[in-house]
Amino acid sequence: MPIKDMSEKLREMNLAAELGGGEDKIRRQHQQGKLLARERLEILLDHGSFVELDRFRTHRCADFGMDRNKIPGDAVVTGYGAIDGRLVYVYSQDFTVFGGSLSGVVAEKVCKVMDLALKNGAPIVGINDSGGARIQEGVVSLAGYGEIFLRNVMASGVVPQITAIMGPCAGGAVYSPAITDFIFMVKTNSYMFITGPDVIKTVTHEEVSKEELGGAKTHSAQSGVAHFTGEDEKQTLLMIRELMSFLPSNNQEEPPFHPTEDDPVRLEKKLKDLIPDNPNRPYDMKELILAVADEGYFYEVQRDFAPNIIVGFARLGGKPVGIVANQPAHLAGCLDIDASVKAARFIRFCDCFNIPVVTFVDVPGFLPGTAQEFNGIIRHGAKLLYAYAEATVPKVTVITRKAYGGGYIVMSSKHLKGDINLAYPTGEIAVMGAEGAINIVFREILEKAEEPAKTREELVNSYRETFANPYKAAELGYVDAVIYPEETRPILIRSLEMLKNKRETTPPKKHGNIPL
Repeated sequence: MPIKDMSEKLREMNLAAELGGGEDKIRRQHQQGKLLARERLEILLDHGSFVELDRFRTHRCADFGMDRNKIPGDAVVTGYGAIDGRLVYVYSQDFTVFGGSLSGVVAEKVCKVMDLALKNGAPIVGINDSGGARIQEGVVSLAGYGEIFLRNVMASGVVPQITAIMGPCAGGAVYSPAITDFIFMVKTNSYMFITGPDVIKTVTHEEVSKEELGGAKTHSAQSGVAHFTGEDEKQTLLMIRELMSFLPSNNQEEPPFHPTEDDPVRLEKKLKDLIPDNPNRPYDMKELILAVADEGYFYEVQRDFAPNIIVGFARLGGKPVGIVANQPAHLAGCLDIDASVKAARFIRFCDCFNIPVVTFVDVPGFLPGTAQEFNGIIRHGAKLLYAYAEATVPKVTVITRKAYGGGYIVMSSKHLKGDINLAYPTGEIAVMGAEGAINIVFREILEKAEEPAKTREELVNSYRETFANPYKAAELGYVDAVIYPEETRPILIRSLEMLKNKRETTPPKKHGNIPL
């Protein structure tokens, strides 16, 4: 074939791949407020960095007239590019081609970039917009999902895996995102569910909309499946870029350093008055986090789910850290099932990727009640304990106020191999709160007291002075230092600098058996 004709053929093939399912379907995609597969990658990746792979692959199905309907690239765009100059592998499902359905070839394309990501130690970002398995291919499409799931598991803890849901994601397809480290959803046009509203209505007679069943609001606030929610697709993709700035490319690298002009020895005087004098009054733990973080910036994870515990990323002295903190402004900072699972998974991610964990503690204990007990608070709370005990990254803990009972132990205490454990003078470290303790310890005295109210007040004050303070724990070495709140930032930075070369080994084993 003459060179001129060969060039023309290439142009035709490229145009066919660019058009995907055709102009009508492209128009419909845009009318729904959705971007095309390649348009999404243009926003996600550094300008001009995307290199596409398997652009001309087509499905192999010959049944149901499919052999007469082949589109170059099939229903996914795959390849690699860069985010802030760092290599990432990507796939972006194309809803204009057979509804983005997964064929054997689509699965092979996705698996190829996942294999390359593992070989080369780079993150994987997947953009989901698919009607699910391609019915015409039967078990071939199901096998494709299995191959993807296997690679998700093999990559877990080796390279960061991030998923963006930008359309429907239903049935077995939801399990690939569920295995990945972080899921992003868009407030509109984003859905995840195992069975859709029609099936639920048929089987259980419940009526529910797609949004109520599996929309971004449901999964970010109720189920905890989603970690981040964007207002629109562009904002969501830019949020992924921001997240990547905190993460290493793989588990053998250190997190990326970002130079800062924020003084590492800066004292934050407003922290002097953050903790209320009344131990029963709430305050916003986020104020403390923002006060000590570089430039006052905190990238919160799962903001709307289990708000009684806060998790997310910040930088201290230019270095990324994972923050875990009780939130006294919600449920008094009590740990419950959702909070335990949320924090445990975040801690395990940080431990996988060499990100130190800084914990701020103000916890009166685990949330009481039959609902918690019947739904397994023992098992779920043990996940948090397990995650802290297992983590070998640097762990620095600050007790700001209450640290009672099992809550004290679980929240990165010295007994779970916390490296540096600090407390404010307002710290209350005890088996339980003063009111509950005196009811047990001094029951007879209270019953016989001539002035019960006065006696109770005296006993409460005595208990607080004797037990509910940080000094007894400091005497025993369970707290390394009692510090002034305004010193928090410089002491955290110095502690993390001291721990930067920490090396810790665990007993040889295939893996532990976390109480799932």
